[in-house]
Amino acid sequence: MTASTKSDPRLLFFAGSARKNSHNKRLARLAAQIAEANSIPSTFADLADYPMPLYDGDFEVTSGQPENAHKLKNLMKAHTGIFILSPEYNASFTPLLKNAIDWISHIRDDGEAPMEVYRTRVFAIGSASPGGMGGLRGLSQLRLVLETGIGALVLPDQFLLPRAVDAYDEHGHLKNKDQQEQLKTVIQKLARAARVLHG
Repeated sequence: MTASTKSDPRLLFFAGSARKNSHNKRLARLAAQIAEANSIPSTFADLADYPMPLYDGDFEVTSGQPENAHKLKNLMKAHTGIFILSPEYNASFTPLLKNAIDWISHIRDDGEAPMEVYRTRVFAIGSASPGGMGGLRGLSQLRLVLETGIGALVLPDQFLLPRAVDAYDEHGHLKNKDQQEQLKTVIQKLARAARVLHG
């Protein structure tokens, strides 16, 4: 993570998968590296480091909100733009990501409006898939939850990486330079939008 001033956009990248060899986790890491290479302060986070029980209202009443939900929310608060890379599961996105979104939506610190952490940040979304559609159907559902469900601002641009198994060169970059530039463009648009919102 590079040094930044208060007015600089700070971007958070994470994948909606905890799997060690997740295509989307690999893409999230690459995106964070691209941001850093373009002087945009960035952080990669791994949801595997933030395990949470399945959201249950009765559990919340009896046991409270998981510490990891608070930690992940605080990490989101420390950044002005958030890029989520999510696999497609049966034409939707992952239960892991939905669970994290749901838990964080229930955390309201003193003086905060409901779901303030979502409504005061800019989001970008993308997906990597071994298939030919690149996770497109799952992103439509993720966009619906973020925009309609919790009122987040999501860039209209999104990034799709089909056939992700063979998409990388020996240096970990995308073989297709047009795709690499498309990813860079979405990252830069996210940074500009975050600067406008928080500048």
